[in-house]
Amino acid sequence: MAGKLKKLRDSLLRRIIDRLSQSSAALVDADPALDARMIALCREAATEGVVLLRNDGTLPLQRSRVAVFGRVQVDYLVVGYGSGGDVKPPYRRNLLDALVDSDVAVDEELAARYREWTAANPVDEGHWGNWPFSFPEMPLDDDTVRSAATRTDAAIVVIGRAAGESRENKLEPGSYYLTEEERSMLAAVTAEFARTIVVLDTGNVVDMAWLEEFGDRISAVVLAWQGGMEAGNAVADVLSGAANPSGRLTATIAARYEDYPTAENFGHRTFNNYAEDIFVGYRYFETFAPDRVLFPFGFGLSYTTFSVSPVVSIAHDTVTVTATVTNTGERAGKHVIQAYYRAPAGALAQPTRQLSGFTKTALLGAGQSETVSISFPVSQMASFDDSGATGHADAYVLEAGEYEIYVGSDVRSATRVGAHIVSAPTVTRQLTEACAPDPAHPFQRMTLSHDGARRATPAWEATPTRARAGRRSRVLAQLPDGVPLTGDVGITLGDVRDGNASLEQFVAQLTPTELEALTRGDRIMNSPLGTPGNAGVFGGTVESLRQKGVPAITTTDGPSGIRLAAYASLLPCGTALASTWNTPLLEELAQNHGQEMRHKKTDVLLSPGMNIQRDPLCGRNFEYFSEDPIVSGKTAAAIVAGIQAAGVAACPKHLACNNQETNRSRNDSRVSQRALREIYLRGFEICVVESRPRVMMTSYNKINGVWAHYNDDLVTTILRNEWGFDGVVITDWWMQRAQDPDFPGLRDNAYRIRGQVDVLMPGGMRGLRRDKTDSSLLNSYGRADGVTLGEMQRSATNVLRFALGVPRSTD
Repeated sequence: MAGKLKKLRDSLLRRIIDRLSQSSAALVDADPALDARMIALCREAATEGVVLLRNDGTLPLQRSRVAVFGRVQVDYLVVGYGSGGDVKPPYRRNLLDALVDSDVAVDEELAARYREWTAANPVDEGHWGNWPFSFPEMPLDDDTVRSAATRTDAAIVVIGRAAGESRENKLEPGSYYLTEEERSMLAAVTAEFARTIVVLDTGNVVDMAWLEEFGDRISAVVLAWQGGMEAGNAVADVLSGAANPSGRLTATIAARYEDYPTAENFGHRTFNNYAEDIFVGYRYFETFAPDRVLFPFGFGLSYTTFSVSPVVSIAHDTVTVTATVTNTGERAGKHVIQAYYRAPAGALAQPTRQLSGFTKTALLGAGQSETVSISFPVSQMASFDDSGATGHADAYVLEAGEYEIYVGSDVRSATRVGAHIVSAPTVTRQLTEACAPDPAHPFQRMTLSHDGARRATPAWEATPTRARAGRRSRVLAQLPDGVPLTGDVGITLGDVRDGNASLEQFVAQLTPTELEALTRGDRIMNSPLGTPGNAGVFGGTVESLRQKGVPAITTTDGPSGIRLAAYASLLPCGTALASTWNTPLLEELAQNHGQEMRHKKTDVLLSPGMNIQRDPLCGRNFEYFSEDPIVSGKTAAAIVAGIQAAGVAACPKHLACNNQETNRSRNDSRVSQRALREIYLRGFEICVVESRPRVMMTSYNKINGVWAHYNDDLVTTILRNEWGFDGVVITDWWMQRAQDPDFPGLRDNAYRIRGQVDVLMPGGMRGLRRDKTDSSLLNSYGRADGVTLGEMQRSATNVLRFALGVPRSTD
């Protein structure tokens, strides 16, 4: 009984807080970090991330009286669960309250019933990894629905889904599928109302096959990606017409889960063969199964119409699409322009469409026009040859032929506007084999064949496996020279900052024990050295380093907000942000977020999450952006640029192939080099090259048999040598113990340092007492094949350079 009373009390208290925060700007006085501009940006981003999937003219709701069904109108899901969502927001705006405060006339009798029932039946939000996927619905009888229909002329049915870290969504009612209660609610409402609008409150793609079942009885469908603390206001703005929807899908919605090319190779505990290879998401559907798509990648409707007049030009190895966009309707709105290409059929299999760039117009009034442009290098259309089929192994190659350019508002509607001719095969980048599949674990990958009508059908071929040997000699050839130890000569990090000493001189005076301390965090989350509620602290983790001026650097979880003990803004989920297709807006939002970080005294935000949405069941898809690496990379680059413009640091994650939560710390992602580079690493590469993040986080999982936090092919060869990353690489929280297969003197933290993964976070190894640190690094130092002084100094230098470059959060 006491537990039920506590839940009831907590539920009532939450509703009181939500109700008091109807005018969210009033909170500015309560928390100076929560300024009016930040609130406005959160609302704008959440609004632009809403995707209108169907509309027969019912929306926007003007001069309409509506009955709202579904408990989630009150218990609105504003973000997912886990480290990416467990922010302490100052308020959460639910949909019912937002609608009441809008120009929409809400049926108060039904609304009062839902408020009373939800208050009396509070949701049980479970515990870590065991959160609910959905909430039980209020029982509905036919008389209630029929009575509401006599008082109103339209219905809104709100259906919610939750997702979270450390677990996947399930192919069960209440998770991926509708429950019987939800089906009954839809059946009852559509039987009584001539106009029914469905609002899907979710962070992940869910089954929508029921749309065909209910047919035109459902007038409109709004995909309301979870929009953070301003979520309710954002959806109400779209429903009421205060805002014109301009969001676009960043993932394909298929007819059935079984239609996704990953369905047979997702969620396995030990390993997953990425057998679909480069044919992820729309690359598969548009090539092989266009008839299995309910809503294509890039799709989204508006309350107005647009005409687009594109022209393509190619000069100086750059493709430029220039388009004049005119609002031909009666309402102001924004329009997204997407450019795609189709590579010629050659030695390498090619999808029918690949995104090359996108842009979004400003708000255009009726009759107004804007000329926009999308540019990308010709080399972006090159494909990675991991087999030598083109005669150029381990290289990006433009095969000879016609590269068709398409422009449109989604992948399906894009039409050809021009072409670029490559007269002879051209190598655009010659690289080396890296992270190739293990010959001990061969698998088949998808390719294609064509019938006489050029229709592609799936075919299969052996995935090329690792051919390059000699890792030991390659690693030894790259070992850095150490700086001779001088002992403490009184140089502080402040002296280096002031130009009175070099960083090399400072590092030379550090003992091996101090160097070791710089390669790990302060052992635990919520370190007493950092702001309360922090995810961990690195840098000045021991007193002798702090005496030398090395600060304790605070990290905090993201990406939906600053996860601290203090209140902080709760941003829209990652999918919502990407669905805006508006990178300037996201950069401005992120810059304000960075200012809030400084006010909250944190230095590194563990954000953005940018793994590919490979399969719709992945539990953390809500934190990520898209099934497409261009959308993921451009979105992440905007967010990183914004955060770091405020003088703090972003930390993109999780490098790489963290595409499921099932057994994530031991699972092996087995993927071809081509798919790895073209799909799973390309977004990270765009982010690194365009925005220069100061920190990067590795993933938990293995990539072709090697854990990411030991993977020198990934971190040294690709991230640092190819992409030019010169910042700090940290682990995801804790890591697996392992022996280096080529160096008997290396294991665990010594193995990690040789791979140039600089910092173990939060700093301790699982199984150790909190007051103990792992000894594997210093035990290796001085041994045959052991970690060298130069390697420890290299990682320490990366950390210290970071400490010098990020202003302290004291303002």
